Amino acid sequence: MDAVLSPTKETNMLLDTYLKALRLPTFLQNHRKFAEEAAQANHTFDRFLLALAEQEVVQRERNRIARCIKAARFPVLKELATFDFSCISSPNKQRVIELAQGNHIRKAEPILMVGNPGLGKTHVATGIALAACRQGCKVRFYNAAGLVNELIQAQDAHRLPKFLATTLRQHLIILDELGFIPFSSAGAQLIFQFCSALYERVAMVVTTNLRFADWTQVFGDEQLTAALLDRLTHRAHILEFVGESYRFRERMQWEAEQTDG
Repeated sequence: MDAVLSPTKETNMLLDTYLKALRLPTFLQNHRKFAEEAAQANHTFDRFLLALAEQEVVQRERNRIARCIKAARFPVLKELATFDFSCISSPNKQRVIELAQGNHIRKAEPILMVGNPGLGKTHVATGIALAACRQGCKVRFYNAAGLVNELIQAQDAHRLPKFLATTLRQHLIILDELGFIPFSSAGAQLIFQFCSALYERVAMVVTTNLRFADWTQVFGDEQLTAALLDRLTHRAHILEFVGESYRFRERMQWEAEQTDG
């Protein structure tokens, strides 16, 4: 009995060593279990190997998506499937779903989401970006104020060209909450330089609570603002969010529940 079992153990140990060397962790984790199941079901060797290979491919795809989502640095993960489109009159769900298919990314076209706070612009932008991660795209999420700080730090450290070069390797950039905080003259210039570098090379999704006519309030310079809008609106998909604030609705619902209680 020992003579029969010993080679099997040795074979398994050698197989484990080879699988580690070949970087096939899912094979390593599953080959014994799959072999037992194949033997019990009287499956052919080809079918056993196919099952292992399929599992390896599936796991690698899951890992790739997880890495992409982590690299994007989303503040919160929000899926399009959980967004309540019935609470806004615009944009309609079908248009958002079409954009989530990613054609705008391949064409390096911007999406501009405009509307009052609390209407779900960040939720929808994140949902579109998550869909892009699953399609194999490199994505990076920035809060507008945070991006300005990073750009200033990069400039002060003489790393701005490297920062922009890294950004150009992305497929989709999310620029969230543009307009909540006015920029300094230096910050406005850097945001303009950032967006100009991406123009027609990297797709963007920009969320803002300001009408385009009011962007000068944030950038301070009319000519710079006009030049930036000229680039961002060229070939852009403009989504105007119209409805009642989600946070306001939640507050009203909470107050109603407290009253009923």
